[in-house]
Amino acid sequence: MTYCVNMKPSVQKFLGVLVTLVLLGGMIFLRVRISATSFDFQSSNFTFFWLAGRMLIEGENPYNEAQYLAGHETHGIKWQPNKIFPYPLPLAIFFVPLGFLSLPTAYLTWQVITLLVIAWTIYALLNHWQDAAQRRLLLPIFAAMFFFGPVYLTLHTGSVGALALLAIVGAILLLERDKSLLAGMLLSLTMLKPPQGLTILLLAGIWFLARRDWKAIYGVAIGGIVLLVVGMIQDPLWLVKFWGASEAVMDRTQGVHSNVWAFAYLACGMTSPCRLILGGTASLTLLGLAGFLLWRNQSRLTAWEAFNIILPVGFVSTIYLWAYDQLPYLIPIVWIIGTLVKRKKSYLYAFLFLIVLELVSFFALVQQASTSKDLWSLGTTILVLGMGVWLRLLHNIEKTYPI
Repeated sequence: MTYCVNMKPSVQKFLGVLVTLVLLGGMIFLRVRISATSFDFQSSNFTFFWLAGRMLIEGENPYNEAQYLAGHETHGIKWQPNKIFPYPLPLAIFFVPLGFLSLPTAYLTWQVITLLVIAWTIYALLNHWQDAAQRRLLLPIFAAMFFFGPVYLTLHTGSVGALALLAIVGAILLLERDKSLLAGMLLSLTMLKPPQGLTILLLAGIWFLARRDWKAIYGVAIGGIVLLVVGMIQDPLWLVKFWGASEAVMDRTQGVHSNVWAFAYLACGMTSPCRLILGGTASLTLLGLAGFLLWRNQSRLTAWEAFNIILPVGFVSTIYLWAYDQLPYLIPIVWIIGTLVKRKKSYLYAFLFLIVLELVSFFALVQQASTSKDLWSLGTTILVLGMGVWLRLLHNIEKTYPI
């Protein structure tokens, strides 16, 4: 009898895990099926990454203009906005496995990988809470993310935000286990998209410096050197060529992003040096304020809480990022939802936050589709940063002045 009683909870747990996996798998299958029947993958960002990986397999250089453009023609890729691969050359290595697949199969495979990374992120972060109330939110949050603008756009375009999300979450988990060297090395992978990586690493570096976490700083340096050397093995001049490609992309996309640089560009009537002075001042001010906050609260903030500040401030301060690059906002979003459940002892406020978040982000997505400008995604940043800071301030106040 004792054996049967002890077995009952384990059976229930097994069935719960099984049902969860089946539902997750079903949602992923349905979402990928929609992509397979409705999205024009040949006109997506994913073609850049797949082609770069395929070229490495064939012994070609994605930074060779003639070979890169010929690859578009060979594989029937319709969209050709760039003369060479417009991302850091080491990024191409990550797509070598997908390069062995046909473009349609690789596109759908990358969708599955992205969704699995999102599901794992939610699961890993929710497990920070001991209460079952938060852990029950895995399926609802995952389902809700299908209507979150950055996730929708990431899946639609086949963008690489999952790599940054995986690197940052992995770094947070490693920092919590005092494995700072490995955490820093993982964080260096955010430089595979330099505009994103620069501000993230700057603010993270301030926090590491305040904590005297030299191992994390060394880890970032080691990771950066490895990326540099890997790129130089492929093409000794890859940094120069990447800089030229980046300038071309920036020239045709000024004033369209949801950051202070774009708003400065529009406020100054698209003229220099006004836009550079105003944009630079606004960016440095935001980075300075965030850096000061991280420095002053270095002992109070967990790694997760620090990145809740770093990610949105880094996004709005950098010079170039699209809405799909907001995918790592999932990290502060899960924290906000879990904290609301803990504070209110109810799911109501957490779901209300999710609804508002999705309405704001999807409105921004609609505006981007109709105007080709991503300015309205600033609302998503403000909402995520504002809620995160507000909840953290309430915690500090209650801890200082307990009722």
